[in-house]
Amino acid sequence: MQEFMPEAIEFAQKHTLLTVAWIAVFVMTILSLVKGATQKYKTISNAEAITLMNDKEALVVDLRSLDEFQRGHIIGSINLIPADIKSQNVGKIEHHKEKPLIVVDVNGTLSNNSAESLAKQGFTQVYVLKDGLAAWAGANLPLVKKHK
Repeated sequence: MQEFMPEAIEFAQKHTLLTVAWIAVFVMTILSLVKGATQKYKTISNAEAITLMNDKEALVVDLRSLDEFQRGHIIGSINLIPADIKSQNVGKIEHHKEKPLIVVDVNGTLSNNSAESLAKQGFTQVYVLKDGLAAWAGANLPLVKKHK
């Protein structure tokens, strides 16, 4: 061990950029692991979502605009915009606090904040559909279209 430390210090001095990059990657990995362990919702695949809908009567919460929702949505889903969730205006789903909720958006990037808000509002089983409706449609899973 005594031989290693002087060599490690010398390496770090000669390769500062590489050392800083390695430390940054290490810290980001640790932060990602901590965040994953402490978040109050879980990201799930299409297959897991289907299982939750069929076996546990999960409710799908679609975060897209009403126009996008009407062009095609998962069967039985409820349209609720992120602003309503943030302002705790969730009357449509208030009585589903104990049921699984699957939060979906276009591609899975905006669902996390809404899922976190729902979990903080007392919803006990909150899930985010990985890659959103883009992945759902890409897997040729059914969508319902509402006509205006």
